[in-house]
Amino acid sequence: MKKIVLLAVALFTFSLMNAQFSLGAKAGVNLASWNMSEDDDDVLKGRIAYHVGVVAEISLSDQFSVQPELLYTSLGPKVDFDEVDDFRYVVDYLSIPVMVKYYPVEGLGIEIGPQVGFLLGAKATNGDEEEDFKDEMESIDFGVGFGAGYKLEMGVFFNARYVLGMTNIVSELEDDDFVKNNVFQFSVGYMFL
Repeated sequence: MKKIVLLAVALFTFSLMNAQFSLGAKAGVNLASWNMSEDDDDVLKGRIAYHVGVVAEISLSDQFSVQPELLYTSLGPKVDFDEVDDFRYVVDYLSIPVMVKYYPVEGLGIEIGPQVGFLLGAKATNGDEEEDFKDEMESIDFGVGFGAGYKLEMGVFFNARYVLGMTNIVSELEDDDFVKNNVFQFSVGYMFL
């Protein structure tokens, strides 16, 4: 068994050494929301936020690559009450998605992969008022992303992705209750290496 693991690691390392490596940056718009155990669809609405970061792409073949990213991303919904004008939950993460990409045709990529997010801050805002609730949040968030993108020969790329939250992000809830992040991301980027 030990020899099989060592052989697999050696083959993976050899394939990475022969792989093409690209580095770039991306930024875009998030449409963030929460999936909750209690049905609050009439109150919680999608909030427009943003993400920005760096991306690498490791080509394993003409059709397959691995794309790790390091993103600062803002999540959380806005709240729509009659008596509240501008109430938002702003939850910021340092996110690390690792997408496996398949290119059925040149330039067009389909992707899927895990994502881990490290909590940076959590605030409830209502106009000029702000309340920190980071202590009530879990420090790590796991999700699964899937999407598609198109990369031009000059290095510019466009991407659409949905990240489905897999873990509860609020610390102290009843056993069956949960709050999970969900986000649609639309990105533009440039591969400069």
